Amino acid sequence: MQLPCELPRLLSDGESEEKTPTGSWKACLVTVGGELFAIDLRHVREVFELDTITPVPGMPASLVGVANVRGTIVPLADLRRSLGVSPSTTPRYAVVVRHDAHQIGLLIDDVPEIRGMLPEDRLDPSGANQTGERALLSGLIQVENRVSGMLEIPALVASVEAATLEVSQSVKA
Repeated sequence: MQLPCELPRLLSDGESEEKTPTGSWKACLVTVGGELFAIDLRHVREVFELDTITPVPGMPASLVGVANVRGTIVPLADLRRSLGVSPSTTPRYAVVVRHDAHQIGLLIDDVPEIRGMLPEDRLDPSGANQTGERALLSGLIQVENRVSGMLEIPALVASVEAATLEVSQSVKA
């Protein structure tokens, strides 16, 4: 009896049978202050409904407190002021994002969907202002007929880390 030359290939949880175009990626779309933003799904750990936020005295202005997510204390950041969007609504959810060994919960209004993105969905990166209120955006993408900002998670984590370090140094002085 002759065995086949090639064993059947099993699909892992992360693979699909469909071939995806080169350069495609998945984004978690979130709304913050009524504006739509995208986060590269590789940075998203989870989304949870906010029950309580525990305030911590002496935190930087961008951090509103911490939440206990299944035994892990996660700092919560409110990006509305940093992103220049309206703080008129109360965030209902938090999306936990990670970069390297750091993770932060971002307060958000909603998660409309997880969407596959194509290279042509990225717009000219020069359209994103890298200073001031939009410093946390890595570029712009087109979602249906809307232009949305792409949140730059490494820069966001670094800015929170720097703010926390600055506050802790001023407390020591």
